[in-house]
Amino acid sequence: MTGASTFSSCFFERGCCFKGERKIRVVDKRVKRLTLGSHVASPSSRSFRVLASSSAQTEKDIRIGLLGASGYTGAEVVRLLANHPHFRVTLMTADRKAGQSMESVFPHLRAQKLPRLISVKDADFSTVDAVFCCLPHGTTQEIIMGLPTSLKIVDLSADFRLRDISEYEEWYGQPHKAVELQKEVVYGLTEILREDIKKARLVANPGCYPTSIQLPLVPLIKANLIKHENIIIDAKSGVSGAGRGAKEANLYSEIAEGISSYGVTRHRHVPEIEQGLADVAQSKVTVSFTPHLMPMIRGMQSTIYVEMAPGVRTEDLYQQLRTSYEDEEFVKVLDEGVVPRTPTLEDPTIIDNLVKGASGQALQNLNIMLGYPETTGLLHQPVFP
Repeated sequence: MTGASTFSSCFFERGCCFKGERKIRVVDKRVKRLTLGSHVASPSSRSFRVLASSSAQTEKDIRIGLLGASGYTGAEVVRLLANHPHFRVTLMTADRKAGQSMESVFPHLRAQKLPRLISVKDADFSTVDAVFCCLPHGTTQEIIMGLPTSLKIVDLSADFRLRDISEYEEWYGQPHKAVELQKEVVYGLTEILREDIKKARLVANPGCYPTSIQLPLVPLIKANLIKHENIIIDAKSGVSGAGRGAKEANLYSEIAEGISSYGVTRHRHVPEIEQGLADVAQSKVTVSFTPHLMPMIRGMQSTIYVEMAPGVRTEDLYQQLRTSYEDEEFVKVLDEGVVPRTPTLEDPTIIDNLVKGASGQALQNLNIMLGYPETTGLLHQPVFP
């Protein structure tokens, strides 16, 4: 019998960090457990003022267009951009809310000076330099295909995450409508593909589950420390991950005081996860992934069971993660005995699925694409209680 290692992750706005802790338990032979979750951490003592690098555009504000501003990820982009010294929102679309002010849709944003919401068909994209696209899956391809090629674009939908367009059609039930554009897309898992993102025009921002799953697994697979089969993922997310649309399954009376699995064996994030892991393994990787909806607004925890390669020790996994992320601002491995918890909702602005799992990572990517320090606009002190 051998011990099981537990590694916990957490993504939050100021640190957007993956956190790990090691814990020994007796389990079945050679099966190890990795736990990923969300937690609040204290900020470092360093100054929060971030200056643009010399290669960045510093002569003027970068004009930002936001498509799909009335959803949770759109609102989160706006909230984060309020702290960005160089990015300014000048165009916002929301077809169903066209003509309204952003503060009428999200009152917590009333302190910001924002343009009124308009329909996508009325948007003048010659007036912006970069775009965050927060439109629903399946509606994004044709719109992005029609945008000026001079724009830098970060797409938060799933429309460009899968390189294989036949696989996209299989999992999303419709043919891909921007086949040529798909060829130039860079997948935006920042800590893994940073150099490719620097040169990209169009970045496909990863899903929240795939982010929490790939960050711990990629270094372990790359170092040949774990086997490529028998990877089991038990993941849990807050309700905001399902979007803002009215759905019976997300009603308070349906979700409160319980837990429910969904997308069992056929969740759309499976091919995205397997694609990323296979790129590193240079061979096919299959996972067993079961997501669960939890009665909380934000938060994400993924418990991952892996089988170690012959001769590998628990300590090897832990040290590989420490080494891989020791210089990362937004990914930290916790010391032994420190356990993050998803119920730490002391500050509803600091949990993963809408920050590192979506809008925060999108801003991190656009910073890189435009030559700014990737932490710009993302360094916030957590609020407690």
